[in-house]
Amino acid sequence: MAYGELFERHVTSARKLARQLARSSVEADDLVAEAFSKVLEIIRSGRGPSSAFRPYLLTALRNTAYTKTRRDRKVALSEDITATVDPVLVSVPFNDTAMARLERGFAARAFARLPERWQDVLWRTEIEGRTPADIAPELGLTANGVSALACRAREGLRQRYLQAHLTVDNAKRCAPTVKRLGAWTRDGLLKREASQVEEHLRSCESCRSLSVELAEINRAFRVSRRAGAGSFVADQPRSR
Repeated sequence: MAYGELFERHVTSARKLARQLARSSVEADDLVAEAFSKVLEIIRSGRGPSSAFRPYLLTALRNTAYTKTRRDRKVALSEDITATVDPVLVSVPFNDTAMARLERGFAARAFARLPERWQDVLWRTEIEGRTPADIAPELGLTANGVSALACRAREGLRQRYLQAHLTVDNAKRCAPTVKRLGAWTRDGLLKREASQVEEHLRSCESCRSLSVELAEINRAFRVSRRAGAGSFVADQPRSR
């Protein structure tokens, strides 16, 4: 496939991500241009992706944004910072505010898409720290019922968090598959639905790329604290 065709296919996705990482539209355009340029250079050198171009491109874009953030942060520091600032503060690890802002946006969209009852039980258990036995009378359930409801809500939140990462405008025939990729990645579909998704993925390179991207994100939060629902819910406004 010609590189120009790859650009046309994936530039919308890249721009959407860039707008979330950048501080202005001009900076977002610069990030997109630089990411495509870097990937083209890698491909011309005989390396780079032979498939799954989109996740490769978006990773390059994120890395470009983070490098720029770190570079700008260094420029803003005084050249003689060690003489004026406590050395302990200088050694504090870099805090990627752009990434944190992006992740909060994904979490907010995921939480907002939950049924109200799931939002309610997550708020009471994860934020207020209350036990199922304490909550049960208020929800009209047994303690075991509250535990089961909270378990379903946590899994639903994780699936919707993955789904929130999909920023691509896909062809109409892909829409049914794309809408279920978050749940499919988490093994949350019925057998028949999973088979339908997998059948589509076998014939659609674009959706396979999306599935690879979600699989990488899912692996990342399986081994991180983001797997806990409390970190998703903490920044969300209380709706009740």
